[in-house]
Amino acid sequence: MLWSGLTERNTRVKEQAQDFPLVIATMPATDRQTKIAVGIVSVLTLAAAVMAPFASIQVGRIDAFIPVLQTVVSVADLITATLLFAQFSIQPQPALLALASAYIFSGSFAFLQTLAFPGGYAPAGLIGDGPNSPAWIYVLWHTTFTAAVLVYALSKDRIGAGKLPVRSTMAAIIVTVAGVLATIAVLTWIVTTKTEYIPSFFTDDIRVQTRFGNQVNLALWLWGATALAVLLSRRRTMLDLWVMVTLLAYMPNFLVAIIGSSIRFTIGWYAARCFVLVASCMLLSVLLVETMLLYSRLASAIMLQRRERTNRLLSVEAATAAIAHEIKQPLAAMSLNSDAALECLKATPVDLEDLRSCLMEVKNDNSRANEIVEGVRALFKTTAPQRTMIDVNLVAREVLKMVENELHVHGVSISTVFQEDLPQVRADQIQLQQVILNVVRNAIDAITAGPATIKAIRLTTAHAGKSVISIRIQDSGPGIAAENETQIFESFFSTKPSGMGLGLSISRRIIEDHGGKLRLTETSSKGCLFEITLPL
Repeated sequence: MLWSGLTERNTRVKEQAQDFPLVIATMPATDRQTKIAVGIVSVLTLAAAVMAPFASIQVGRIDAFIPVLQTVVSVADLITATLLFAQFSIQPQPALLALASAYIFSGSFAFLQTLAFPGGYAPAGLIGDGPNSPAWIYVLWHTTFTAAVLVYALSKDRIGAGKLPVRSTMAAIIVTVAGVLATIAVLTWIVTTKTEYIPSFFTDDIRVQTRFGNQVNLALWLWGATALAVLLSRRRTMLDLWVMVTLLAYMPNFLVAIIGSSIRFTIGWYAARCFVLVASCMLLSVLLVETMLLYSRLASAIMLQRRERTNRLLSVEAATAAIAHEIKQPLAAMSLNSDAALECLKATPVDLEDLRSCLMEVKNDNSRANEIVEGVRALFKTTAPQRTMIDVNLVAREVLKMVENELHVHGVSISTVFQEDLPQVRADQIQLQQVILNVVRNAIDAITAGPATIKAIRLTTAHAGKSVISIRIQDSGPGIAAENETQIFESFFSTKPSGMGLGLSISRRIIEDHGGKLRLTETSSKGCLFEITLPL
């Protein structure tokens, strides 16, 4: 039974691991990230407002500005596309292909515009007709980028390799890259070799933009605003948030072109290109930072899981070995006394006194076996822990980071109330972390197993008296049946089909070894409330 339960639990862990969100595309934006994003947008808006009165002032012509800046933009966008393809290979989501394509379009057209820009690598540019080809490449750049973002916004809820037109993720990436590059090649060929068939943006190389140019920039601004509105209405993840910030960072670029007629080498023109650089580096920075943070959390979770699994296996092995060793003696005695009772029955006349004595010995051996089983809890005692003064609030926050992704996968919200200036307690930080983690995970299991319409957990800490710290964990699950309330802390008793019944038993012993208490203080059809108290 023990090994069967362990196998079932390991199977469930593997199934849950498949749902573990390993890519930013499936991770919700935190309040901290939202505040940072709002702060960045506010700074960009303020910078655009400060620059606006001086946008049309002509300054010195720096021919190296565009090659340097847009080469950086190109490299940043192509690295971003690579990271998005890497995330797609981990969790196939067609929308990621669209977003990665957006950054391939952006990076490629940014570099191609540099080649066509007058004074960049040649007085009239290496490709195109001089003044108009760079403008048309700029239009293609922002049209295709925004279109791909719009496709991402409309298709980002579809997940799974089975929904892709090809069977393998690598094949999907190759097909996508090939299609995007072919599209870029065709469009670039048109705007660099067939300029006599398409409208002009400038009457000369840098000064006067045609009315058509203003109209196109207005259309690009409206096109970006449309994609922004669609993404805002469907925003769910961290990736959505930062793509929206990227779109907003592009907006001043179009406004300068509309209001300032896109005159080259003005303050507004230079500033608009700097906004483009900020927009291109935005998602790249977030991907790098959040990937490192996600890797750190995942590494911590794996280490904790390995430690938990090792402790569980050692405990079960020790318990089963001890039971097998100790219980052999009363079982052997019961077998001998049963044989003796059978021999008594063969005697003529039957010696009732001897028969009664043998049966009493069997009964005593049975009681002895039961006592051995009841004493198994002693096998779970560990060596003396290394205890230090710790901050309970900090430990609780670390636990919440560990279960952040589990909460997201199961749609469970969590609220916290941490008392400020909470006195420290002397405890083993790892053991206390394990206890809180076990109770929180039990709460998640209870909520997801029941028919609860509200999926919520509340964790609070308080200084409950002069000498006690209290940690309370309340869930909105179905509660615990009245007949099970007194048994949930017993070893090998579990209300979960695949549970081993060791978690709460070990957790209570750990808290009791710290001089505290772990108890179920409330239970009803609306959920349970567990309380951990620790002495100061």
